[in-house]
This record gives sequence, C-alpha cells and structure tokens, in this order.
Amino acid sequence: MAFVSFLVPCFVIGIDIAFSCQSAVDFVGASSPGDIVIGGLFAVHSEMLHPEDPIKPVIQNCAGFEIQVFLQTLAMIHAIETINNSTLLSGVTLGYEIYDTCAEVTKAMASALRFLSKFNSSEDAVEFKCNYSNYIPRIKAVIGASYSEVSMAVSRLLALQLIPQVSPASSAEILSDKIRFPSFFRTIPSDFHQTRAMTHLICESGWNWIGVIATDDDNGRFALESFGVQAMANNVCIAFKEMLPAYLSDSTFHTKVDHAIEKIVKETRVNVIVVFMRQFHVLKLFKKAIERNVNKIWIASDNWSAAVKISTIPNIRRLGTIVGFGFKSGDMSSFQNFLRNLHEKPTKNNKFLREYIMLLSVCANLEYHDFQTCISNQSQDDLLEDVENKHQIWRDDFLNANIEPGFIQSNILAVYAIAHAIKGQCKNRNCTDPSAFTPWELLEELKKVVFIDDDKEVKFDSNGDMSTSYDVLLWKEIDGHMAITTMAEYDAEKGDFIFEDEEKKKDFLDLKKVQSTCSQHCRPGQMKKVTESPHTCCYECVYCPENHYSNQTDMDYCYRCNNKTYWAPINSTTCYKKTIYFLTWTDWFAVFLLLLSAFGVVLVLSICVIFTKNLNTPVVKASGGLTVCYIILFSHFLIFLSTIFFIDVPTEFKCKTRQAVFGISFTLCISCILMKSLKILLAFSFDPKLQNFLKCMYKPIPTVATCTGIQVIICTFWLIFRTPFVTQNFSIPRAIILECNEGSIVAFGIMLGYIAALAFICFIFAFKGRKLPENYNEAKFITFGMLIYFIAWIVFIPVYATTFGKYLPAVEIIVVLISNYGILCCTFLPKCYIIIYKQETNTKSAFLKMVYTYSSKSAGSVTVSQVSLDSKSSSFRAPISDSCKTDKNSVNGNCQFQVPGQPLIKGKVLPKNAARKRVSSI
Repeated sequence: MAFVSFLVPCFVIGIDIAFSCQSAVDFVGASSPGDIVIGGLFAVHSEMLHPEDPIKPVIQNCAGFEIQVFLQTLAMIHAIETINNSTLLSGVTLGYEIYDTCAEVTKAMASALRFLSKFNSSEDAVEFKCNYSNYIPRIKAVIGASYSEVSMAVSRLLALQLIPQVSPASSAEILSDKIRFPSFFRTIPSDFHQTRAMTHLICESGWNWIGVIATDDDNGRFALESFGVQAMANNVCIAFKEMLPAYLSDSTFHTKVDHAIEKIVKETRVNVIVVFMRQFHVLKLFKKAIERNVNKIWIASDNWSAAVKISTIPNIRRLGTIVGFGFKSGDMSSFQNFLRNLHEKPTKNNKFLREYIMLLSVCANLEYHDFQTCISNQSQDDLLEDVENKHQIWRDDFLNANIEPGFIQSNILAVYAIAHAIKGQCKNRNCTDPSAFTPWELLEELKKVVFIDDDKEVKFDSNGDMSTSYDVLLWKEIDGHMAITTMAEYDAEKGDFIFEDEEKKKDFLDLKKVQSTCSQHCRPGQMKKVTESPHTCCYECVYCPENHYSNQTDMDYCYRCNNKTYWAPINSTTCYKKTIYFLTWTDWFAVFLLLLSAFGVVLVLSICVIFTKNLNTPVVKASGGLTVCYIILFSHFLIFLSTIFFIDVPTEFKCKTRQAVFGISFTLCISCILMKSLKILLAFSFDPKLQNFLKCMYKPIPTVATCTGIQVIICTFWLIFRTPFVTQNFSIPRAIILECNEGSIVAFGIMLGYIAALAFICFIFAFKGRKLPENYNEAKFITFGMLIYFIAWIVFIPVYATTFGKYLPAVEIIVVLISNYGILCCTFLPKCYIIIYKQETNTKSAFLKMVYTYSSKSAGSVTVSQVSLDSKSSSFRAPISDSCKTDKNSVNGNCQFQVPGQPLIKGKVLPKNAARKRVSSI
C-alpha cells in the first residue's frame, strides 16, 4: 500500500542553550523508555507567546508555568513508576512521553502527530494508510489533555488509529459521544453531572437569579449550554452571561474582564455567580473584582474549585463566599513522599522538572503568593536570562501545598486503567515486544477494565466516563488563611448531598441566608404572576383565588382543592373540608315545624275522638258519616306524618318516601272531599238535568279508589324510572347541602298538578253549594279550604324555585302544613265548634227547622207536611203540611204561609210529592 511520510518540524523547550529545538526529540517535555510507551498531554504552561505578525509556521515558546498541571505530570510519572515496581505487569515495563500543550490546540496537535508516528521510525514519520489495523504507532495510549477543547481536537486525530485517550480533566459533555469520539475515556464525571450538581445546590439554597461567566472556548460554551438546560429545567434564570477570551494573549481580554465586573456590580439583585473558566482566567477576574470590592457567592467549576494559587490571592476573603465542586480524591501519602524525594531524581529527561528548579532559583525569598506569581509570570525566554548567576534551591513545602487531590487522583486512575487494560492484553502475549498488540485492541480491552481502588470498584460506563461523585468544597478563612474544606459529598447517581456532620450542614444552611432572586419569594397562599420580563424568575406575587391554595414558597400556580367537598378562602395555604348542612332535628326552625306537625296530629286525633263520641248527632251524619270522616282524618294524619321525612340527614328511603306519602295521602283526602262536595250539590240541586248528571257521577267508593289509584300509578312510575335520590348541593361556596333530588321535575309536577286538578274540581262543586243551610254549610268551608290550598301552592312554586340551602325542605314542609291545616280546619273545626259550643243546634228538631227554612227560601213557597230523619242513610225526610193559609185573593195556586217564628212567606205552592222528594235526597 502506498504511503506518504510526514516529518514533524518543531521547537522544544531548551534549557541548556536556547529554547528552539534542533530535532523532534527535543520537543518532548518528559520521557522514560519502556516496553510499552504511554503518551501524555498536559498544559504545563498557560499560554503560548504569539508574534504580532506571524510569517512562518513556527510553534512559539510558552509562558505561565502552571504548578498544578506540573504536579499532574508528576502524578502520571509516579503512577507509572509505582506500577513498574509492582507485580501488576510482571516483566513488562511502562514508559512515557509527556508533552506540553501550552493550553493551545495547535501545539497539542503537533504532539499528537508524534504519537501517531510509526514505531521505530527514524524520521518520526506518520504513514497514511486506508487500514491501520496492523499499524504500530510510537505509543499505545494517551493520557490527557487538560482542557476539553484540546481533548476534542486530539481525540479526533487519535481516533484515526483508535489510540485510547484517557483524560483526567476534560469534562465537556460532548466527549461522551462515542460516535464522534470513539477512543476517548475519562476518569472524571461528565459536565452533565457537574452542572446538575450546581443547579441542585442553587435550588436547595433558594436562588433563582444568577450570573454566569465562562471562557469563550469549546469547554466554556459546552458547560454553559449544559448548565443552561439544567437551570431552565429547575426554574433558575440566568440574568447575564459573560464570555471571556480563551487566551490571555487576546488583546480584548482585559477589556472584557472589566465589562464582566461592571455587569456584576450593576446587577445588584444577582448575588450568585457561576464561573466556568480556567484557573489563570479566574485569577485575573478575581484580582479585578477585589479592586472593585465585589462581594458575591461564587460557584466554582471543577477546573478551579481547589486551586491553591487562587485561594492565596491577597484579600481573597473580600470576594465573599466561594463554593465549588471538585473531583473525589484518594490517599495522597504515597504521592507526597514522591514529591519529598523529587529533588533527588535526575532532570535530564524531565524538562518540566528542570524548569521548575530554575524557577525556584529565580523567585527565591518571596512570600508565598508572590513566589507563586513569580513562577507563573516567567516566560521561557526570560527564564534563560534570569537563571544566570543563580544557585539552585529547593522548597519541599511548595509542591505539597499546591496539590489538588482530585486532579492527582484522576491522573493516577487514568494510568492504572491503562495498565489494567495492558495486563488483559498481555495474558497470552509477550508484551516486551511493542508490536504484541495494537492500540485498537487495547481500546477494546479498556472498555472492559474493572479494578479496585481504595476499596471501590472502578470502571468505565458505556460512554467512557467514570461515574464518581463530587466533593462540595467550601473556601473558609481559618487562622487568617483561606482554606479549601470539604463541606459535603454530592452523589451523582442519587443527585443528593451527603453531609458528614452537623457542623458542615450548618455551613450549607448559612448559604441560604444570601438572597439571589429577581423577585421576592412568594409566600404560601400566593403564586407567581409572570410580568413582561422574558425571564420566568421575574414575577409578581398574587393571592391564590378562592378554592385554590399554595403550601410552598414560589409556586408557579395554586392548586385547586382536589374535589368539591373542600374549599379555600383567598390567600389560603390549605383546603378546608366543607361543612355539611341539612335540616337537623335540633335546628330551631325544624323544631318549630315539628311542633306544628305534632299539633296537627293531636288535632286530628282530637277531632277523631270528638266525632266518635258524637257519632249519632246530625252534624256527624251530615259530614258523610264516621267512615268517611275517619278516611279523611287518616289522610290528614299521614300528611302531617310525612313532614318528618323532610328533616335530618337525607337518605334514599326518605327521598323516595316523603313525596309518595304526601302525594297519595293528599289525593285520598281531596278525593273524599270531592265526593262530599258532589253529594251536597246533588242534594240541593233543583235542576233536573244537572241532578241526573250528578247521580251518574256520584259513585263514592269507585271514584275515591280511582282518583287515589291514578296518583299511586304516577308515584310508582316516578319511583321506578326517575326515582328521587340524595345529592350534594355545592352552590354555597363553603358548605355542602345534602338534599333530595326529585329525580324528575316533570314527575314531581305531574303529581302536584294532579292534586291541583282534583282540588280545582272539588272547589267548583263546593262553590256551587256554598249557600246551604248555616249549620250544614260544609260546601262554603270546603271552598275556603281549597282556596287556602291554591294560594299556598301558588306561592310555593316561585319560592321553591328560588330558594336554596338547608332550609329548602322547610319551604315544602310549610306549604304542606298550610294546605293541610287549611283543609282540616275548614272541614272539621266548624262542626267541632257546633258539637262542643252549640249543642242546641245539633239536635233533630233544630236541624229540621234549619233545613225547612232553607227549603222554604229555595222553593219560594213550600207546603211542609212532615220531616223525618233516616238514620241509616244519613238523610232526613221533612213532613210537608197540607194546610196553607190563603186569603181570598189567592188565585192560580198562589198562597201565603207562616212558618213559626218567621215572617209571612208568599210564593207558589210546592207540590207535596216534589217537596218530599227534594228533602229526602239530602
């Protein structure tokens, strides 16, 4: 297969003579030979020096020595040396080649090209092939890079040969995409978990109005995007976003830092700032913030949350509170021992170590922070000039003081993960030969790696990530110095904070005292009302409407009371159970109505006793006899009794019974009275045609049975097809009215209408016979009774239709009592009055005299011969006298008579048989 060779031109960090390189080997920062070589990419320097007008494609020298990243290279070296001195890879030695990316993609790509070069190639050439299955590059795996932006670029290049890349620091969520980055792994969680943890902290602290500052690179943009999604899902609003240039050499960097500080100062309601930036960016930002006396809560990303060089900035305490998320650390004792003996190690193959020793000499005798600043500010070119005439010194405390345990631990895990994968490949192979396996085979083995570290199982998930937890770090001033303490642990799987003790939990609770909201918190009983602001966190607080409640702060909406049995007033924090109302036995109005009903029952029984004792008197016989009276009185009794079904808790039985009992009883009563009216009209009708018609109609028992039976049929159909039932009336806001629903208003109307029709017929018949004898004038009182009935029920209809509440049954009770009392009193009380108080008129002779007088007036002139009373038929017969005092002028049958005690009557002579027949018919 044809191939093209590429030579990698480069410049390296030179210490002895100059920093320009003569060969590719000089480009390596630190190296050690071995059977299997692992590459390393670390941003040991924070920036690359760019010429103002670049002409040639030359990689420039770097500046800004990063102690923390230098320590990470030492962690990698320490882990490899520890493995080589153990039995993990028996007989197989690991080597390393570590390169400085200077936080630049360009330089990192140059280093990656060297990784891709063919093993044992004298020219360090990268062969171009269509199939790299059998291709053996210089290295088998890569650890790094320090920043996600660099890792993305390098990973795409390494994916050409599927060389495994394990990063201890690149956390961008996009790197979990195995389609775009198939050979990328990391020993830290994805930014997805970090941004979710940040959002959880913000929500737990009651903040929803925050600012975000990030670097304008892939890592910053992806972190900001991930955080924005999490924030939106948890109703956290971002008041402002500020992006700072990724490179310190950018001419606009300081201007944009000033603009970001100005924005922070201007937004007075924003007291929480989330920062996704590199350490040297944060250093510049904080120095400017201290000058402007900015005091906020700063939430640190894992990149700088444990940065000692930032925590030692003078007056750092004036910035406010810093809380951040760092990677879980392990036992650092072995690495610390390694650092104590570092000055004894040779520096020939470790240019980073040599540069550090030179920096110690240049920056000697300075205070801690000034010493650190001196180291960071030295460029490689300046270092060569300053190092002359300087003697070498060593400071054991400085490296140990700058350890960031989380990053050190993740670097060590990366080395061990690769070592365990190599062990898996070397089970049946001679791995002293570098061509024993290819990188893509190691990649497949790395996916299956499982090992134990600090009694915990370590492995990669399907996305190549390690699902480890975070330490929640709090910067606290202790003895005048800013210390980075562990406040809690964030469990990424459970999404919750774990506190070791109450003191640390108290530190967490203290954070909540700071307010960072666009609007004041809405209290329970209120809800948010979104204003014209585009942010949902800016709102007004309004009271929950009636029948709604809110029981938490800052609720977006009020809950509706879960069903109609609960209610809530305006501005309520809970729902209250509605009071159930019905017409109880103890209600004063119900007691009053029951007393009226009881009095009616007593009255009925009293009338019954009076009539029974005076069974054979003319008044009782004229009332239709005892049987008819008993039936009527019994129906009145049932009507009074039916009122008790309208009181107390409505039940299905009561709802069905009360209307049926009332309707049938009232129909029976009206039917009997109708027959009495018909009988009276028949007795005193002088029109032969009307009399014949009334005789045909007058069938007492069949008529009463038919009239009552029709009502029974109506009620039966009503109860079968549209039966009344118990219902809950919610028309009153805070109460439930238990009442009977009639089932069918039509059926209810038919029942009442039928009674009204019978009452109207009865009224007509009674009205016809209203001019009967005074002591026998039952028709007149029946007329009055029916009038009372009509008036009561006519008034009832609109009142019933417009009344609601627990007293609705009382309306019907009242109209039932009025109509029942009206008919009862008009029918029986006049007779009782005669029986009790006018006994002289309740005799046969008095009664005959009254009938005789009425007959005389009705006929004009009547010859009365004899009046007899037939006790069996409850009628009377009047003997008609044949004598008539006539004067001499009487002609053509005219005569004058004198009734004893009455004035002289003139009129026609009533034939003897006709008079007897009229009286007898009564």
